[in-house]
Amino acid sequence: MASSPAVLMRLVASAYSIAQKAGTIVRRVIAEGDLVQVSICSSLARKFPKLTIIGEEDLPPEDVDQELIEDGQWEEILKQPCPSQYSGIKEEDLVVWVDPLDGTKEYTEGLLDNVTVLIGIAYEGKAIAGVINQPYYNYQNDENQKLREPRNDAKVRKIARTIWGVLGLGAFGFQLKEVPAGKHIITTTRSHNSQLVTDCITAMNPDDVLRVGGAGNKIIQLIEGKASAYVFASPGCKKWDTCAPEVILHAVGGYDFHFHSSESTGS
Repeated sequence: MASSPAVLMRLVASAYSIAQKAGTIVRRVIAEGDLVQVSICSSLARKFPKLTIIGEEDLPPEDVDQELIEDGQWEEILKQPCPSQYSGIKEEDLVVWVDPLDGTKEYTEGLLDNVTVLIGIAYEGKAIAGVINQPYYNYQNDENQKLREPRNDAKVRKIARTIWGVLGLGAFGFQLKEVPAGKHIITTTRSHNSQLVTDCITAMNPDDVLRVGGAGNKIIQLIEGKASAYVFASPGCKKWDTCAPEVILHAVGGYDFHFHSSESTGS
């Protein structure tokens, strides 16, 4: 008889399904953005009651509309082996960091491809697993196609995708690419610029600078070869912004560097 999946893998599988549901809520009505965190945190708490869950917004009350609860787990994740160093982790040892709407400013401005839902999982203060949902991935292609062709659901390209990763296992849900040979492209903030950011970028002498919103979106630009470095030299990023993206970056061999502490981490 096969043994049941480890707690970490069950948690990641649940986070995947929950992130997908959250992405659906994000797309549904812009005014219901506060419902996204209610869905994420309540769904996790019901399935993993001993978890510590920390969200960017206030945590939801216990009495939550059942429609917002996601009970599913992504089966493909449950089929993956849990890295041995995490197989014995207990539920109460894990902390989940939630950003229900990363790229809020861009969301309100209609820059929907900048928006992500972030669920990061940490153990002993280190980010070890993460899920990133892009509720509007491919939405521009879909809208353009609907303008060119008669309505046909079979022809409309899929909107939304979910990327996930576990340190020691890998990252999945996207195609890893590198920037064109000889190119040095930086992605950075479009709404929180400062002189320090400007000075850092200038010192790096890039071929191009992409100014976009959302920490999750910027990391996706790195792993898909649209940029080779992400510069955010100003303080302000919180753990709910960085936990999930950090895992995805490290799982594919990327690293982060802290300018003031000269500390680098990665795989």
